[in-house]
Amino acid sequence: MTAKQPALARTTPGPSAADQVYEALHRAIISGQFKDGEPLRQEELARQLHTSRIPVREALNRLEQHGLVQIKRYHGYTVAGHSRDEVEELCRFRALLEGELILTAVPRLGAAALAEAKKRCQAFARESDPVRWGALNRDFHCALYAAAGLPHHLQAAVAALDRTERYLVDQLQMTDGRAQARAEHQAILEACVAGDAKAAARLTRQHILGACERFSRHLTAHEAPPAAAGKPRRRSG
Repeated sequence: MTAKQPALARTTPGPSAADQVYEALHRAIISGQFKDGEPLRQEELARQLHTSRIPVREALNRLEQHGLVQIKRYHGYTVAGHSRDEVEELCRFRALLEGELILTAVPRLGAAALAEAKKRCQAFARESDPVRWGALNRDFHCALYAAAGLPHHLQAAVAALDRTERYLVDQLQMTDGRAQARAEHQAILEACVAGDAKAAARLTRQHILGACERFSRHLTAHEAPPAAAGKPRRRSG
């Protein structure tokens, strides 16, 4: 007997069915409604969303591109999961890459780009829906990085941001880190406005690595303690 999929909001008239399915599944994954490794069965998802398998498949393929879903042989689509080591590696990669991006971008940032970054910084600060925090965080950073004129760097940075989005949201919720993230975004923006590329790069790296460290500390603090070595097991009966 297969496990029952969590309930999802049905599709409605408006945006394309594939877009609506994507948004519903994205929200379910980011919010933790679907767990790491959980199978995503197309027939069941289509039934819950009152649509056909075609938009479901399109949405799952899009989620796979963003690192939230993976295809396993004999298992089909499942929610992608990353170990703590993988998340930490992605964060270190982001710190290196995004530090270089903003270092290159700052001298090229014009008034329009800075105004757009400020708008996105404020949007992140105002948003109360945790599911939106990851996308708004990405939008803020990319508004600054785009001026670097390094499209391959930017593409790699966006891919890494997508893959760590779920863990970023967890960190912001579990460690009450949103106020700190808002302050760090503001400090990065102010360094960019001042034209201080080195400070912007340093603050960006600290922002990424600090969030990763807080997430790791939280996981360590809430891990179940290992069983005492040599302690005899209780026998039943």
